Amino acid sequence: MSKLHTGASTISQPHAGGIEPDIQTRSRLAVAVDNFAASIERHFLGLLIGGMLVVTLLPFLAPVLMAVGWTGAGTLLYTLYTPFCHQLPQRSWFLFGEKLTYTLAEIVQVYPSTDPWQLRFFYGTPEMGWKVAWSDRMLSFYTMTPVFGLLYAALGRGRWRPISWRVLVLALLPIALDGTTHILNDLLSGVSGGGFRDTNLWLAALTGNAFPAFYAGDHLGTFNWWARLLTGLLAAWGVAFFAFPWLDKLFQRQTHTSARN
Repeated sequence: MSKLHTGASTISQPHAGGIEPDIQTRSRLAVAVDNFAASIERHFLGLLIGGMLVVTLLPFLAPVLMAVGWTGAGTLLYTLYTPFCHQLPQRSWFLFGEKLTYTLAEIVQVYPSTDPWQLRFFYGTPEMGWKVAWSDRMLSFYTMTPVFGLLYAALGRGRWRPISWRVLVLALLPIALDGTTHILNDLLSGVSGGGFRDTNLWLAALTGNAFPAFYAGDHLGTFNWWARLLTGLLAAWGVAFFAFPWLDKLFQRQTHTSARN
């Protein structure tokens, strides 16, 4: 505290040194926050894609955990991803077993239930292997979206304009059609294997039954297996090359605005 003499009176004033350190501390904090925000803006694409890859690849960890005997951790992963995927075993991939996919008839031999809700809780056996916590469609769509994001970044972020919304709709239509017809199939006929998307007799009639082993079922190499894989890939490409370029432009604009200010 300093004293100011004005004639007969003395007025006390706070010392400047008591204020300046507090102001300097707040200034340093503001600068640190601004620098952190700017760093997030500059590297947002890598952070976003990295986070998406972690989320979409964790379902592959579930069968690994089951295979090494950490069944509690594996079961937890299956449970965490249940809201995002039906996990029906006849429409899933199995790791560390005899085959990549199994028919419903093969699954029922070791897990005697055709109830859709109960089937999702069949994770596998040591002999059959353990299923990935994504169904084949979600595996293709969810996992490949950040992979296409990596491709977008590798090809040169500033060189690619977002695809038009019309192209995006066209890319999403096949997966929407495939998914909707499967939902109708399961509502009308269950998952017993006798529905119109289980037998695909309509496709056999259109092609003159030229490929007898191709039409029925969901296992590797069938029409349904290829349809889920390819429509998921197409949808993932559409979402990635629509969303990532737009987000890239948005954050670059924000970064330039912040730099000018």
